[in-house]
Amino acid sequence: MSKTAQHTGAPLATMEFDYIVIGAGSAGCTVASRLTEDPSVTVALLEAGPHDHHYSVWTPIGLAGTVPKAGPRNYAYYTEPQPGLDGRGSYQPRGKGLGGSSSINAMIYIRGHCSDYDHWAALGCHGWAYDDVLPYFRRSERNQRTEGRDDDPWHGGDGPLHVSDVRSPNPFSQRFVKAAVQAGVPLNDDFNGKEQKGVGLYQVTQRNGERWNTARAYLHGGNAQDSAMNGGRKGLAVFTGTQALRVVFEGKRAVGVSAVRAGEKMTLRARREVIVSGGAFNSPQLLLASGIGPSEQLRSQGIAVVHDLPGVGENLQDHLDVIITKTVNTTDLFGYSLPGFARMLREMVRYRRDRTGMFTSNFAEAGAFVKTKPDLAVPDVQLHFATAVLGNISPGKRAKPKHGYSCHACVLRPKSRGFVRLRSPDTREMPVIDPRFLSAEEDMEGMVAGVRLMRKIFAQPALAVMGGVDLQAGVFGPNDSNDEAIRQFVRSIADSIYHPIGTCKMGTDNMAVVDPSLRVHGVQGLRVVDASVMPTLVGGNTNAPTIMIAEKVADMIRADYW
Repeated sequence: MSKTAQHTGAPLATMEFDYIVIGAGSAGCTVASRLTEDPSVTVALLEAGPHDHHYSVWTPIGLAGTVPKAGPRNYAYYTEPQPGLDGRGSYQPRGKGLGGSSSINAMIYIRGHCSDYDHWAALGCHGWAYDDVLPYFRRSERNQRTEGRDDDPWHGGDGPLHVSDVRSPNPFSQRFVKAAVQAGVPLNDDFNGKEQKGVGLYQVTQRNGERWNTARAYLHGGNAQDSAMNGGRKGLAVFTGTQALRVVFEGKRAVGVSAVRAGEKMTLRARREVIVSGGAFNSPQLLLASGIGPSEQLRSQGIAVVHDLPGVGENLQDHLDVIITKTVNTTDLFGYSLPGFARMLREMVRYRRDRTGMFTSNFAEAGAFVKTKPDLAVPDVQLHFATAVLGNISPGKRAKPKHGYSCHACVLRPKSRGFVRLRSPDTREMPVIDPRFLSAEEDMEGMVAGVRLMRKIFAQPALAVMGGVDLQAGVFGPNDSNDEAIRQFVRSIADSIYHPIGTCKMGTDNMAVVDPSLRVHGVQGLRVVDASVMPTLVGGNTNAPTIMIAEKVADMIRADYW
């Protein structure tokens, strides 16, 4: 067996399981762990990537090495050229390996606005209103502020997912918060509490200065007794280095998975269900390759139609992000220089000694949720403040930046809709991804407002007193008054902030792919459990909602077989 084709738990010869979960990312790790809490249940968890035991995963600043480039832990997808982005393709990093994108993301713990889930329920997703999902957010969470308690109405204190305050906040992150308050944004120390609006430091999925991805939370556990892997759960078999090729059907019932591991094809059978948890790009790709999707598309690829389901791959939504930057000559900020290199050596020693300092940073330590118009019911733009000069981080295009800081703005509920389609029937090839960024004019209006807000915050005394070089000075005309200049700036520099959702959307209309229990319409024994089922984007980062979805559906699945 190759080093990347690991298997733990049940004997390898046991190729029939109650459930097969495809994809060991944020949703897959969660649902596989919860199902195997019942010792009578067997689950095979298949993952194309490697184990997550690696310094680049567990050391928070390791994301600087994993996100910008393709590798064993990053699919590093690209979209089709985007007319709204001056014909540029958009870079789409996606986690590969145990923990999925929770192993390479910025660890920001945000749930979205409560109204987002009430909107899902209004669309026909009964059982998904905020009051329905809050218990699952709380069940998953072990928040540093409430650890060991279960009396907080908003947060959990004893779940497997550690959520912490930023361990060693950068002084510039704290200055950003002060500057935003000076610009009129209210202070908020808990974006996941009663009120989302405001500015503050983000909470992160870390424990004691280390990344706490879903593999650590749900598979490895906090100690040997908690571990679902390595013999802790006899019913759980985890196959890394294993690429699912298609779901196997008998008639309209999913009965197994055809996969390849270490160059050899294998078939695993599911007595109860196959659960697809590949994410917003790979889940629709696998359904299409398995004969579930628009019949004309399938036939054009030579794929036999199992069920004509027109919504598969449609409804792609993502948060488009625009960045403004400023260079400041200080090693308190990340950047490339000889003094900066010396600072990083000292920080490495500090991190190894007591797990504090700059190595614990997620870079985007602070942020805000704001209303760009006073009559809006909820915040419509999110800001991420980063303690480094960031730009387009597409592989092969990343310059070595000077020391400085950046701010990102994204429109939280974009109107643009795109799609995912097959490039070929082989799931080992990148699918066709087209988010159609800025195809809706309303999205550009929000981006322009976001740029103006960031410029306003940068001009406040708390940040301005530190000096530096404004890299956008004069670009937008006097007092940033030139709308068209800002629009062109957005078209030339904006890119995804990596929150794709919606391509196997939940609902009851004719474009829905799964029902409110996440069972695929028109077939039996098949569910999709990941961010692809979200009918609309939530107002914030998408990792915490994905974990919540898996927690909730695990209960639904167990209820079906009691």
